[in-house]
Amino acid sequence: APALRCRMGAAAGWVLLALLPAAGGQTTPPSGCGKDLSSLYYNLCDLSAGWGIVLEAVASLGVVTSFVLTIVLVASLPFVQDSQKKSLVATQVFFLLGTFGLFCLTFDFIVGPDFSTCASRRFLFGVLFGICFSCLLAHAVALNFLARRNQGPRCWVTLAVALLLALVEVIINAEWLIITVARQEGSSPDPCRLEDADFVMALIYVMFLLVAAFGTAWPALCGRYGRWRKHSAFILATTSLSMAIWVAWMAMYLYGNRRAGEKPGWDDPTLAIALVSNACAFLLFYVIPEVTHVTRRSPEQAFEDDIYPTRGVGYETILKEQKSQSMFVENKAFSMDEPSFGKKPVSPYSGYNGQLLTSVYQPTEMALMHKGPTEGPYDVILPRASTASPAAGSASSTLRAEDAFAAQARHAGAQRDSRSCQV
Repeated sequence: APALRCRMGAAAGWVLLALLPAAGGQTTPPSGCGKDLSSLYYNLCDLSAGWGIVLEAVASLGVVTSFVLTIVLVASLPFVQDSQKKSLVATQVFFLLGTFGLFCLTFDFIVGPDFSTCASRRFLFGVLFGICFSCLLAHAVALNFLARRNQGPRCWVTLAVALLLALVEVIINAEWLIITVARQEGSSPDPCRLEDADFVMALIYVMFLLVAAFGTAWPALCGRYGRWRKHSAFILATTSLSMAIWVAWMAMYLYGNRRAGEKPGWDDPTLAIALVSNACAFLLFYVIPEVTHVTRRSPEQAFEDDIYPTRGVGYETILKEQKSQSMFVENKAFSMDEPSFGKKPVSPYSGYNGQLLTSVYQPTEMALMHKGPTEGPYDVILPRASTASPAAGSASSTLRAEDAFAAQARHAGAQRDSRSCQV
């Protein structure tokens, strides 16, 4: 019996020891979080730690902005007049997808560490940045051709370069993740057990893409065609700010948090802030300026529009010329019917009406009929109402075509006589 009592007491003691950590682990949810919410998501609603709420709001705004800009860029494709800018739209859409993923990945760093969250952090951090920097590098390479020859590579070539450069980072991260997780022998694989230096060393290829994009954008500023310099300036501004952000977060992640005494607690906020700030730099310094310039006309197209006016302007000009010509013909026709009260000096240039002569001889009536009414002068073919009294023996009150021809013949003979006299 005493032995049985001792055994029962020992079992009860082990049960109490097993329950004590569980009781100590039960913590009340922080202010702002519900009671049924898992402790994994406390940073999303904890009012005492405001960094999670602020980053959550900024990341949500960035997700919406990236999605709207992607729709705007795709919808503006039919209105792009410059074929060279149209060939870069696919690469820019791919860049926007990478920026959209960076804002979404921020939520992965706000929530607590878990097997799924740690695995996605290690894999997607380098892949998404690799997509963005690959697109910037491919765009910078295309700008070097455009700035020198005003003719860049085709759309699929630029997009293929960006895809291949990003695929290298996908392969590197996938292989690195498999090796580091499977290397843990004798224990369950945990992707959260990772040294800080290993995480930074896995991003060497991404840093190479960033430096390469920064260096490739410089020669485009010295090209022959200056209208592409502003696009190179967008890439330079974006990569310069990205380099500053990467130097800052790596310094804090490797050295600053340890010296401040907040090594495990400040790691996730440091990486989340780096994601949000760099993604915002992508939108403000590259995406928004490119979207605003994608539908603008090139100087060559504006020059062609100035040389060749539109059809509406030309049609209005033709109408004005026809109106002035018809008014001149109308006045001249009525002036033929006016009676002459005496001989007036006739100028040798009186028959000039500002139009080129179609023939140097006086056509007959049959020739005018075969030629058509548009070849001859309007005042000869069309009979006009006479304002003077009809002549004696006339059977009609209007001027006949035969009389008009005779009058024109006499008028032309008088002009030839006067010119010969002057000579």
